[in-house]
Amino acid sequence: MSIAGPQAFYNTLNKIKEQLLADVNVNTVTTGDLTEVDLNKQTIFPLSHIIVNNAQLMGSTILFDFSVLAMDVVWQTKNVAAEGTIDTTFVGLDNEQDVLNTQLAVLNKLNEVIRRGEVFTDKFQLSGTPTCEPFYDNYENKLAGWTYTAQIIVQNDIDVC
Repeated sequence: MSIAGPQAFYNTLNKIKEQLLADVNVNTVTTGDLTEVDLNKQTIFPLSHIIVNNAQLMGSTILFDFSVLAMDVVWQTKNVAAEGTIDTTFVGLDNEQDVLNTQLAVLNKLNEVIRRGEVFTDKFQLSGTPTCEPFYDNYENKLAGWTYTAQIIVQNDIDVC
């Protein structure tokens, strides 16, 4: 597959989307404005959302700076009977730590596939060191997850003639 300049944006988004959907801990992948995603639908979670922050045109390559938000719904237990067996002062009465653990694993796998897997051999290569930052949000649902920020460099073989 050629990574032609006019297609570099599409190809990069689709490659990230494919890798995320291949993970059993991702139901839906979206892109664009997160406020336009219907976060009230329970069936879309776990959700990964791709945001392209910018692109640097570097001659023979294009450097995409992007973020992926990997998130799931945090539910609160109503069963306080387990309180005696679980340290609720540390883990609380919800699955927030489970959500954070699972969604970090999703992003770690994405990172490694880009860094040294199939995506790397397709000439999509990481530049620099990606970061992950946790978030806890109250949209329509209580959501938690991670924001993964990375840069991918791709070939720019646009025809200048």
